[in-house]
Amino acid sequence: MARQRRARGVDPCTASRRAALAELRDQSTRAAKSVFLNISEALPDTQLGVRRRHFTIARNSLCEVAAAVDLAVAIGALPAPVAAERVGALVAGLLRVGRA
Repeated sequence: MARQRRARGVDPCTASRRAALAELRDQSTRAAKSVFLNISEALPDTQLGVRRRHFTIARNSLCEVAAAVDLAVAIGALPAPVAAERVGALVAGLLRVGRA
């Protein structure tokens, strides 16, 4: 089986790396959606405790996105650490919103 893959030019390591990158992309996409949806759910609510809970969940999901970006940079899937700095700025902004 491995010989057939190599013969066709598909390295098993490359295939598993692609699968890992796809999994990382999917997980970070889910986390990013969670950020947006939890902020959207918190904004119309007038109860401070409910808003704070949703903002906390959104902040934690955004930290997960930042970690995924850091990991992607570390493994060479993203070329520039500028993306991580941008996500960090979003985390800081969300922290300010959560305190308001």
